[in-house]
Amino acid sequence: MAGQFLSAQTSVRANGVDLGVECFGREDDPLILLAGGTTMLSWPGVLCERLASAGRRVVRYDLRDSGASTTLNPESPAYNLRDLAADAVALVEVLGAGTAHLGGVGVGGMVAQVAALDHPDVFCALTLVGTRPVAPGPVDEDLPDHDPAVMEAMFARPQPDWTDRDAVAAFAAEGAEPMGNDPQQARATAAWIWDRTPSNDPAVHQANQLGMVFSRIDCTPRWRERLGELGMPALVVHGRADPFFPVGNAEVLAAEIPGARLLVLDDMGTALRHTSAERVAAAMLAR
Repeated sequence: MAGQFLSAQTSVRANGVDLGVECFGREDDPLILLAGGTTMLSWPGVLCERLASAGRRVVRYDLRDSGASTTLNPESPAYNLRDLAADAVALVEVLGAGTAHLGGVGVGGMVAQVAALDHPDVFCALTLVGTRPVAPGPVDEDLPDHDPAVMEAMFARPQPDWTDRDAVAAFAAEGAEPMGNDPQQARATAAWIWDRTPSNDPAVHQANQLGMVFSRIDCTPRWRERLGELGMPALVVHGRADPFFPVGNAEVLAAEIPGARLLVLDDMGTALRHTSAERVAAAMLAR
């Protein structure tokens, strides 16, 4: 991975697994490492390009059991949250950077919180998008849970044939608006995720599209009570229209991380919109 590169997709070995990565920018620029939620495509390419144009080396990557990363059995993962955090640490080393600005979307945001808490010497800044300070499952009393009406409607929808690319893309587009997302962007992203899935197994396709594997891993011990230990610059980005992790989660998260900045995007739901790339990039670059 030597020399100058722009949007170079590859796979690297880190922490004993293969991780799918895509690199933007110059290798000698400061590193921004972006954990997928669960695939790297939760970080829009236009945002990565904007950060790279500002003099950052940007690497977005797939979590285990997603995208081009090692996929064994998404229905019974043999690793835990701390292993995923260790993957991020190992990636920084493999990429030859001393430290990195770490970002995470959704479940990737939970990985990022734990990685930054456990390895403060490796990460120099933190960006958390559409996430919360506790693991999947029952939430703390002061945190708003998923919107029950939206969740009931979403789970009541007939599942597509996960091996049919067009059906999967249509399923994503049809479910976008209730989640506060752009249907056209959701359709394109789902099709791209499908194209990057190196398996014909319906369970693997479903895991890549829905990120269900994360709800099956061990996320103990809790980390919310440690957020006050974070001493690095932190940015919390959240959509006001997010029914999955309502915006109150972001408000609590930002309040409990010392000095954290909160950016709430009125037109955003669960997914970063391409149209918000400039504003999010500017906030990430401000220190």
